[in-house]
Amino acid sequence: MIATAPNPSLDGFEPLRAGKPNICGHEAEIRALVQHDDPVFLPQTNLNFDQITAGFACALHMHQPTIPAGANGEPISNLQHMFEHPDTGDNHNAGTFAWCYSRMGDWIPELVANGCNPRIMLDYSGNLFWGFQQMQRQDILGKLQRLCEPQYQPYVEWLGTLWSHAVVPSTPIPDIKLHIQSWQHHFAATFGADALRRVKGFSPPEMHLPNNPDTLYEYIKALKECGYRWLLVQEDSVERLDGSRLHHEDKYLPNRLIARNSRGETIDILALIKTQGSDTKLVAQMQPYHEAKGRGKQTLGDRQVPTCVSQIADGENGGVMMNEYARDFQPLWYEIQENGRSTAGVVGVNGTEYLELLAAAGVRPEDYPTCQAMQQHKIWQRVDPDAATPEAVAQAIQELNDSDHQFSMDGASWTNDLSWVRGYENVLAPMNQLSAKFHAKFDPLVAQDPATTQREDYQEALLYNLLVQTSCFRYWGQGAWTDYARELYRRGEAALARS
Repeated sequence: MIATAPNPSLDGFEPLRAGKPNICGHEAEIRALVQHDDPVFLPQTNLNFDQITAGFACALHMHQPTIPAGANGEPISNLQHMFEHPDTGDNHNAGTFAWCYSRMGDWIPELVANGCNPRIMLDYSGNLFWGFQQMQRQDILGKLQRLCEPQYQPYVEWLGTLWSHAVVPSTPIPDIKLHIQSWQHHFAATFGADALRRVKGFSPPEMHLPNNPDTLYEYIKALKECGYRWLLVQEDSVERLDGSRLHHEDKYLPNRLIARNSRGETIDILALIKTQGSDTKLVAQMQPYHEAKGRGKQTLGDRQVPTCVSQIADGENGGVMMNEYARDFQPLWYEIQENGRSTAGVVGVNGTEYLELLAAAGVRPEDYPTCQAMQQHKIWQRVDPDAATPEAVAQAIQELNDSDHQFSMDGASWTNDLSWVRGYENVLAPMNQLSAKFHAKFDPLVAQDPATTQREDYQEALLYNLLVQTSCFRYWGQGAWTDYARELYRRGEAALARS
């Protein structure tokens, strides 16, 4: 048994602990930090709400998985592997990828210094942060840390995510919150407590939204317990409460996402709707701005408010993002330099900033249109929501699986042609087994003494538990990538046996 350490404050909070990412051990301090309702961007925004006709909010998603492929088989970033094996596949792009990860740290300060009013939301996985730290890429980390400085608020908004880029619907429910908390730990250790305190929006890996009632409920519950106010959702992953598709106009307003579990309990969170389309092309060519030019104000409650076009794309992947984004991003901000300040028009806006402007204008939570996860209406047509039981919901799901070939509880994402479940039993079975073993061992210990999460053996076991759940081990198909997952499982099992 390893002795427990005293409960530390966030002073001296380091990104690495015993050579591994700092992903646990400060749960109470992190919770106290993020659980607040204070305005985040409203005090700094330079936008005049009355001068905005429409907005566009763009996010960049950045990720590289951790793989057991170091010189001695140690876990390393796939980015490091790309640099070390430049002749394989598209690994020759490693340098360009690294530039894409850092370039906002050049572009935003330059635009701001020239009087422009840019906006960008950034979603980086925990794996990627760890990879930069393993590779000692202080050039990248330094530019990202610069974006956390007060003078670059509200131009830049960081979005939370799951630490190891797991897709929520097929992640064991007890691990969803662990991923969310682990990312918060690692982000605070890397960029500071003040930076984490401003993180109020959430970007789900693969834009994947679970539609199983209990999974979605626990997911939203975990987000809210971790201080999040809103998340991005894909347009075709949600439906109206009666099962109809979202009204065209409502896609450009925040929606209130309702989650009801199999016991009839409900919870909700605000969602910004990512509209359909070719994601990297849309963002790289600044098409959300051009779409917003065709939008205007809409009625929300008893007010006329500016609409918002929301988009997210891989920030480094593909020739369009590598090349055309660098060509198109900066000139646009010079074109609309005074919009929303001294001139009416279309503006860039970040998600939390937009929601805070709406609230300041008098929009109430009940004014927003409501939605739920796709296909849930079929369940609630068979089960009275006010008298729901786990048994009744399970029976309804089974009956629908047997009778409706279009029904699925796999959730929905921006890659709906790809199943994250079917055909991957050789990954999912070990993943679920490792999770079960982790929780069987540590949950009673944590319940007895919360300081257990500060132990190195807990940190190592948690790390492998999260790593096995990385979506890339299924996204890239059978072969080397599923082998990586099984090797990480083996190491996780060994870590549990040693603890």
